[in-house]
Amino acid sequence: MLSLISTLGGLLISGLPKLLEYFQNKADQKHELALARMQNERELALAAQGYAAQQKIEEIRTEQVMMQTEAQMTEAALQHDEKVLDRAHKWVASYVGTVRPTVTYIFVLELVLINLFLCYYLYTNPNMIKSMDDVLRYSDIIFSPDEMSMLGAIVGYWFGSRTWSRK
Repeated sequence: MLSLISTLGGLLISGLPKLLEYFQNKADQKHELALARMQNERELALAAQGYAAQQKIEEIRTEQVMMQTEAQMTEAALQHDEKVLDRAHKWVASYVGTVRPTVTYIFVLELVLINLFLCYYLYTNPNMIKSMDDVLRYSDIIFSPDEMSMLGAIVGYWFGSRTWSRK
């Protein structure tokens, strides 16, 4: 049960940036709605005067300005990151991209090594297993709910973030 909850937690945490983006989009949409109302009023006034062609040209210009602004904001953020990393040493720039995967690899490797050690210990001490109940009890030790929940959270985070980024 704990592993299911932690896997779900990993999926939810990987979606946190999307949740924050949702609230930002909601605020942006509120602003855009106010702009759309003003544009609608202006368009009705223009249409009443017979300027429908001018209205289409204004719509196209507005869309172009919005696309250019969004592209400029994204480009500015990327340039800022590049400037910060350009001033840093090369190993720092390389290390920044490997921190989270490295921590994940270390943790998963630790889980695998602990499980291999426990399996080897049980294999070299066959007198510890006398019945199927012993096998189940030791398998609960090797694959404990806490361990499975941590692994589930890691897998949920990494593979869940791919799902969130597609949406």
